[in-house]
Amino acid sequence: MRPEQAPLLLTPGPTRVPERVLRAGALPMIHHRSTAFSRELAELLSLMPQLVGTTRPVLPLPSTGRGGMEAAICNLFSAGDELIVCANGRFGALWGTLAETFGVTAHRVATDWSRDIDLAEIADAFDRHPKTKAIALTYSDTSTGVANDVAAIARLAAQRGALVLVDAVSVIGGMPFAFDAWGVDVLVTASQKCLMSSPGLSLVVASERAMRVAKDAKIRRHYWDLAEIERSMSKAAPATPGTAPVHVVLQVVEALRMIHEEGLDDVFRRHRDNADRLRGGLADFGLSLQCPTLRSLSPTLTAVAAPSNVSPKSIRQELESRGVLVAEGLGPYEATSFRVGHMGDIRTGDIDRALALLHDVLRHERV
Repeated sequence: MRPEQAPLLLTPGPTRVPERVLRAGALPMIHHRSTAFSRELAELLSLMPQLVGTTRPVLPLPSTGRGGMEAAICNLFSAGDELIVCANGRFGALWGTLAETFGVTAHRVATDWSRDIDLAEIADAFDRHPKTKAIALTYSDTSTGVANDVAAIARLAAQRGALVLVDAVSVIGGMPFAFDAWGVDVLVTASQKCLMSSPGLSLVVASERAMRVAKDAKIRRHYWDLAEIERSMSKAAPATPGTAPVHVVLQVVEALRMIHEEGLDDVFRRHRDNADRLRGGLADFGLSLQCPTLRSLSPTLTAVAAPSNVSPKSIRQELESRGVLVAEGLGPYEATSFRVGHMGDIRTGDIDRALALLHDVLRHERV
């Protein structure tokens, strides 16, 4: 498929890769132990921390975001440890699935996808499970479009001496994050969403406390060993322990340059404006959100309830035939909704185009 034939990707990822980033990924191969590649890793270490509000090193892992989440479990836990999982969406719940794979006990709270996380429920879970080692959640769950209050949950966890693990895969580069100020212990993000790059790179930040805890964790890891990655990246000439996905790294570094050139405040504002523009247009068509009672919504994704007399699958198919790709609903909303991503390189004109085509689809589908 030629680029001019590619659909407009309004999905939760992979997202559209800007031409400048594509060119960075099309450069001739450089060796992962070369001075040139080490310079790019150093640039990554320089540009990425401001996006997540930290002075800690950013650790690249050759994987998608799920690999970064698994690395967090492998590095911090021993079999039999206890973890509270905020499961108010598919990807929040994924923390529990991963933990249980390694023999960690997962206590699931906030299991109603239609609701924001209730801090009282979290406090009660800590009371019922006093041996809890950590709490895990998403910052934005793309199954529902919720934006969870990481700062408030981290404050509560600090009172109980628990670690805080955050999946921020769908929002870093599109929404502010304050790793150090909020007291987060592990953050996971990835290349293919707001970072406007191809899939294949997970980026992890771990607090000093998390790295101390990792020394005593008993789950075996080698590929996911964050301490080894940190040692390798902390060298005078940064490196990865094994072969890196060279061109994905080059793409991410170029995307970070673009984000900083635009300015973080302007990037975050653009994401908020796109979300507001889309949701306002949906309301004009008489459409509602998939989870209308959510109080806090992500600026990177909107989950939309399809009209009762129209199949969301047919809406997606008709939009795709017109050159716009949106995503299916997930879990309990699969048969009643569709999801629109507005993250990364998406601009006002893209939102307007999608709304015009959606209006056309709905007009024909309702005839």
